[in-house]
Amino acid sequence: MKITVISRDERQLADLMRLLRARSPSDEIDHLVGGVGRTAALSEEQMPDVLIIDRPQAADDDLEQLERFSAQHPNIACVALCIDQDPQFLLQAMRAGVREVLPSPVTSSALYPAMERIAEKLERRGQTSGKVLAFISCKGGSGATFLATNLGYALAASGKQKVALIDMNLQFGDASLFVSDHKPLATLSDVAQQIHRLDPSFLTSSMLSITPNYGVLAAPSDPAHANDVKPDHIDAILKLARRQYDFVVLDVGRSLDAVSIRALDHADMIFPILQTTLPYIRDSKRLLNVFRSLEYGKEKIQLIVNRHDKNSEIRLKDLESAFDAEISFTIPNNYDAAAASVNQGVPVLQLSPTSPLSLSLAELARKLTGEAAPVQQGSGWLGKLGLRK
Repeated sequence: MKITVISRDERQLADLMRLLRARSPSDEIDHLVGGVGRTAALSEEQMPDVLIIDRPQAADDDLEQLERFSAQHPNIACVALCIDQDPQFLLQAMRAGVREVLPSPVTSSALYPAMERIAEKLERRGQTSGKVLAFISCKGGSGATFLATNLGYALAASGKQKVALIDMNLQFGDASLFVSDHKPLATLSDVAQQIHRLDPSFLTSSMLSITPNYGVLAAPSDPAHANDVKPDHIDAILKLARRQYDFVVLDVGRSLDAVSIRALDHADMIFPILQTTLPYIRDSKRLLNVFRSLEYGKEKIQLIVNRHDKNSEIRLKDLESAFDAEISFTIPNNYDAAAASVNQGVPVLQLSPTSPLSLSLAELARKLTGEAAPVQQGSGWLGKLGLRK
């Protein structure tokens, strides 16, 4: 958990930090000296799971400020440590959003059970929160990595969603290069080799930060390390990532092996990426047959046609007839914007926000988050993009 402690007493603050670190060394613990007003200094990235306030003062409007803070951040568990716990104060604390009121100075026998109760609630709440989206190429050069990385950026762009992208192309993955020119400090194989250390802070620190709420876990830098990643590692990483992120995007690559199939098993939605040429149609049919043999339901498979041209000789209806499946999304052919984005390592929505490609990715992100589309249905080509009704 991420825990922030606030106290006006630096000695008391040090004691609290010691107790918390002794309880769980894997927790990420921060502190602020002062009153509840210090929460205004916290950025969105610094927001904790648990806020512990030592001896809030009614005279300094601590409870009023805490009530405003709780209204803005209802998912943060607030704990108050108090010397005097009279009924009037307890009622005010409850109205301010405090989950637990403990004596001050607090002992481990009082603090630890309270933290365990909060951790259990966070665990239950987090188990169903994140969605796993897997992108897989039907044939090489489909643009799956470009779409996966840039969709991750689009999902995170509003600032409301925490997004992680995991590069599952274990031998030749380069997803991080599509959205950043920085070298990753760690990779998926590094996490797998230290799986015993896996916790929220370790997973976050292993990510290449693209924005404060979008991180990329890069593929192994050396193809020889591909074998370090096992199916059990994928189970543990994705289980944790679901709890930490609203969306977990997987760039699966093309190979189907025990590791990639385990990742696909975890996915809520699988996006096979194809283009409207005969070789893609042939390989797409093969891939869909594999998915059927794995007993993936039709609702799990969402076909995306990339670089779509409405004047193409092969129509969407032809594809649907060949696959016996609907085309869920289309992405327009916008080579110049895509090439500039890839060459500069900058997300296309950042580089060319009004390009047809960027508008399409933004629309796809809105479909996935459930946000209302900003255009009326039928108003030009943009109104025809996205999930079919």
